[in-house]
Amino acid sequence: MSTFDQREDSFEKRYVHDEELKFRAEARRNKLVGLWAAEKLGKTGAEAQAYAAALVAAEVSADADERVVATVKKDFEAAGVDQSEHQIRRTMEEMLAKAKAEIKAGA
Repeated sequence: MSTFDQREDSFEKRYVHDEELKFRAEARRNKLVGLWAAEKLGKTGAEAQAYAAALVAAEVSADADERVVATVKKDFEAAGVDQSEHQIRRTMEEMLAKAKAEIKAGA
């Protein structure tokens, strides 16, 4: 294998690794956002876990972020929870940073 082939292989492996970490972080973020939203909606225990799991399932779609925002916003509106779309997106950003830190720490 030539040096070029080795470098190419190395870049491909790094790309796969980075994409896997991104996927894991976004899935964890969705779970954290789901638990945050469930608390605001008055859900606890298994009901809160199920709500969070439903948001994690949204991660497999092409427009996952938008689906999560839309779902949480719709559920907040239906329950009379006063949270703007901006606040939901800001919380998603905060939870993504937390998720990345947790993954980096091996949690």
